[in-house]
Amino acid sequence: MAAIIEIKGLTKRFKKVVAVKDLTLQVEEGAIYGFVGPNGAGKTTTMHILTTLLAPTAGEAWVAGYSVTRQPRDVRRMIGYMPDFFGVYDDMKVWEYLDFFAACYDIPEADRPALIRDLLELVDLTHRADDMVDSLSRGMKQRLCLARTLAHDPQVLILDEPASGLDPRARVEIRQLLVELANMGKTVFFSTHILADVAEICTQVGIIEAGELVMEGGLEEMQRKLVPHREIIITLLGDIEQAQQVLLSATGIEAVDELKPENGRSKLHVSLLGDDQAVSGLLATLVNAGVPVMHFTEETRDLESVFMRATKGIVS
Repeated sequence: MAAIIEIKGLTKRFKKVVAVKDLTLQVEEGAIYGFVGPNGAGKTTTMHILTTLLAPTAGEAWVAGYSVTRQPRDVRRMIGYMPDFFGVYDDMKVWEYLDFFAACYDIPEADRPALIRDLLELVDLTHRADDMVDSLSRGMKQRLCLARTLAHDPQVLILDEPASGLDPRARVEIRQLLVELANMGKTVFFSTHILADVAEICTQVGIIEAGELVMEGGLEEMQRKLVPHREIIITLLGDIEQAQQVLLSATGIEAVDELKPENGRSKLHVSLLGDDQAVSGLLATLVNAGVPVMHFTEETRDLESVFMRATKGIVS
């Protein structure tokens, strides 16, 4: 699938501070791309460059084939940008807020009422259309802000920390909305430091630290990149000592620990250095040695473990 966002060698300096350093990444069309990193990692700076709000010091970026430096007006037509702050709109009703932004995008006045109804229905705010924006909860304001990024039907959504500061229910609602938008054909590129939001919905993940991309790909792909270290749980029908002896004599074994038995069956936790073939070979070794293996499973490595192993805990 073609890349709809492409960044090559992007660098941004603020005097002596390098906020983004030689960043290169691609986002496929229709993807939900999670741009993950701690505060100060360079996420917002990268997004400001992609949305033409900030000029890079070096490098280039393209959105839907348009250069962010040479064709900024074309880029703006293709994107819907949601910043990490809502702004001040105390004296506007919800529908007036959307009408205002629709006018900014040159949507004809006659077309706006139907558009506003569709947007409010999409973000489940139809019942608050006549309420003042300032009366909305933070989660509702986030959904409203997302609605206004869609007013001109952009192909790409660039969202800066869309779930930041929300309660668990509101975060789930935002995640569900992002999935729905992707199902509508939108490409979603969003930054976050909340790993659970990424693991639930993303098709691609990029981890940035101190302005540099330290890892990129699908979650399973990134897990494979960290493969030397594997964690395996083995359930046995027979004597645990035989299994321990066989395991400790096998190649690549770091540790063998006995776990609490379940339903009268012994369990072992094995740390192994090796690739997929080594994991398969370990099972074969146990079976060939006559060890009665009932279950042999590898523990799933979640995004948190990937993040911790990929980063060093530094900021730019």
